[in-house]
Amino acid sequence: MSDGDDLDLRELDDDELVKQMQDDLYDGLKDEVVEGVEILLERGWAPYKILTEALVEGMRIVGIDFRDGILFVPEVLMSANSMKAGMYILRPLLAQTNAPKMGKMVIGTVKGDIHDIGKNLVSMMMEGAGFEVIDIGINNPVEKYLEAIEEHKPDILGMSALLTTTMPYMKVVIDAMVEKGIRDDYIVMVGGAPLNQEFADAVGADAYCRDAAVAVETAKRLIHQFHNRLAAAQ
Repeated sequence: MSDGDDLDLRELDDDELVKQMQDDLYDGLKDEVVEGVEILLERGWAPYKILTEALVEGMRIVGIDFRDGILFVPEVLMSANSMKAGMYILRPLLAQTNAPKMGKMVIGTVKGDIHDIGKNLVSMMMEGAGFEVIDIGINNPVEKYLEAIEEHKPDILGMSALLTTTMPYMKVVIDAMVEKGIRDDYIVMVGGAPLNQEFADAVGADAYCRDAAVAVETAKRLIHQFHNRLAAAQ
């Protein structure tokens, strides 16, 4: 990937700048990504166009290389932090223009579990893919999940666990959603080192995601299916 330090970004045309921003995002060069966003805004680019063509596409490339073992967690976190720096500028502008979102996700680590690196990575990758993400943190009892669902009305509920002792709590949350009659209103995705597809099926989740890149791909697919199902039911 290119080294943004050797370039004057303002000398690049739009296509070259977008490609350079993708490279800088890949390399975790936060200041260069921010400068690129500001230059494109000055040139009259719509915030949503910058988000999708420069940032989201850049994170898509990061996600593929993470999935394929070319990039590892520390490098992806640097890319994701660069993405967040660009999003910090774009978010209020996107809100003003009612830009479309891929969907909304509430995510948190389950009760008894204080691990958050994997959850944070999923949050940043999902946001990088154009989702609105509400991260409720770690050690969440069922009540916290239900409150977040009620308040934010997400499309997706994501639960994370890194311990074999805490992963069964995911079923507690899903069972509570069933009891309240709201389970079918939401997509439930689960992840974490000790989990597998068999466990996800057993607790009643819609999907098991082995890493952040898979989570993004799965979320996009399930959102599409979910919306199609709602449209068919109307």
